[in-house]
Amino acid sequence: MQPRLVNDPFSDPGVYLDFRYGRRAILFDLGDVSALSSRELLRVSHVFVSHTHVDHMAGFDRLLRLCLHRPRPLILIGPPGFAAQVEHRIRGFTWNLLDENSVDFRLTAMDYDGRRVTQAAEFQAREAFARRDVEPPVFPEGVAWMEGEFRIEAVALDHGIPSLAFALREVLQVNVWRGVLNELDLPPGPWLNEAKRAIRLGMPDDHPVAVPGRGSIRLADLKGQALRIAPGQSVAYVTDAAPHPENREKIVRLARQADQLFIEAVFLECDRPLAVASLHLTARDAGSIAREAEVRSVTPFHHSARYLSEPNLLREEVFASLGAHQGSTMRASGR
Repeated sequence: MQPRLVNDPFSDPGVYLDFRYGRRAILFDLGDVSALSSRELLRVSHVFVSHTHVDHMAGFDRLLRLCLHRPRPLILIGPPGFAAQVEHRIRGFTWNLLDENSVDFRLTAMDYDGRRVTQAAEFQAREAFARRDVEPPVFPEGVAWMEGEFRIEAVALDHGIPSLAFALREVLQVNVWRGVLNELDLPPGPWLNEAKRAIRLGMPDDHPVAVPGRGSIRLADLKGQALRIAPGQSVAYVTDAAPHPENREKIVRLARQADQLFIEAVFLECDRPLAVASLHLTARDAGSIAREAEVRSVTPFHHSARYLSEPNLLREEVFASLGAHQGSTMRASGR
């Protein structure tokens, strides 16, 4: 999985998480997505929206338009009231050319209240996107989405309205030793994804893994030779949060020991009154939160345009806050 900012730090917030070998991607926030190619957007299976201010939701139309003619579903999860807002957005278009012969594209929008998914609505192209309420999925408390390979944890932060922060955590990271694969005379290919999935699901060692043209091989034989198993990757995403202790506590808990933290750094500390008034974090807040959460890498973004003439000031303040303690092992990164 390779996460990256969708835009430069002064433009609309968003992170694109590319599952390079899974033929899919996930988005955190859906602002301006013009920097992403159509091919990249068509890989998106899920979008997790912090809140629906325009800079976090303006890319919805382009994504919907691209997905109209694909059979794979699209799932969007946002704060309370999100499903209704998606419905109103969809109703702003005319769908008279859609009927039962259209591509079976389905969009599902869900509300997450900071602890659980509370409702879900489905919109099908073959029904001209009429709203159909469906049962929301049931996950453990604090989890907005979960699959066999990963889960998305989420908390609701105070931004005057609920603003969701997310953390993707892989169950296990399974990598292939290509050299050993060749020694075992095993071909590369999609079958390896099934082997990885079996490991993440905890299948027994004698579980058979089908190899095209070669019969099958025991999972234990792959685990002991061709596959390397390591703790799963974790990526946290935090934006639009008031700079007060309650938010800080939630963020630190969510981002604890993340491999990478994407966190807003909107104002300099000298402009804290602006941060307090607009309910945003300062660069010093971002750095100290990353340090307290013991993340491995931090990427600041969502910078105020007031610093465009001196674009490095916010990054420098984040890094200075990161380095406040000697011996820090974290690294800072950015676009």
